[in-house]
Amino acid sequence: MTDAQQNAAGAAGVGLDLTGKVVVVTGGNRGIGLGMARGLVQAGASVAVWGRNEEVNAAAVAQLRGLGGDAEAFACDVADEADVTRSMASTLERFGRLDTLIANAGVSGAYGRLHELSIDDWRRVSSVNIEGVILSCQAAVRTLMEQGEGGSLVLVSSLAGIEAPTRNTLYGATKAGVLSVMRGLATEYAREGIRTNAILPGWIETEMTQGSVANQKFTDKVISRVPFRTWGTPEDFAAAAVFLTGSGSSFVNGQQLVVDGGYTVF
Repeated sequence: MTDAQQNAAGAAGVGLDLTGKVVVVTGGNRGIGLGMARGLVQAGASVAVWGRNEEVNAAAVAQLRGLGGDAEAFACDVADEADVTRSMASTLERFGRLDTLIANAGVSGAYGRLHELSIDDWRRVSSVNIEGVILSCQAAVRTLMEQGEGGSLVLVSSLAGIEAPTRNTLYGATKAGVLSVMRGLATEYAREGIRTNAILPGWIETEMTQGSVANQKFTDKVISRVPFRTWGTPEDFAAAAVFLTGSGSSFVNGQQLVVDGGYTVF
């Protein structure tokens, strides 16, 4: 047996071989979502990338295929129910099934003290960060129940959902809401073999955080609290996505996986 065959056999034995699995990653065209998608295709999964920007979608798919993966992108605004329904139908037409949904799509909040913000600020962030998660999960659950083989839902929240996000209360509220949705789904659909868990990113360097990354004062004050003294990267989420998709996590349900370099315990 070659080294590659031994590695594949070992991965299969611990539930990390995703050959034959189909995974939808919303917001999978950049940042953390793309980092997870890269890990998934390298583990053998086929990946459907849902994202709003078709040009960015195409670049992401090219990258995933360059890794030898089977990937396709579908233009989708997760806050639009018709878009979600259409994208799920297109995913099933292309890949034939669904095994995992990673509800990762999200937008940043409106910074400022609560009394300075408008209800439109809330609606902008909640329409994607909460409603988009709910709509995506509804489509996925319906599909998984029709298939009758169980599956996995992975909801991407944030440390802002469990800590005090100063001047970012609206964003924090949406991410706390994601955790509540996760716990509800974990109990509602377990008997159908559908497990639901959440990933909570800490301070990760992505397109969304470039303003903070470039702010030396912020880095000195906040990143100094990360024991590694560095920002995380999208690649830090690849293994988590593979684990929560594979059979190795078949008894993991209703859990919060924090990926923050130790920030919350330091």
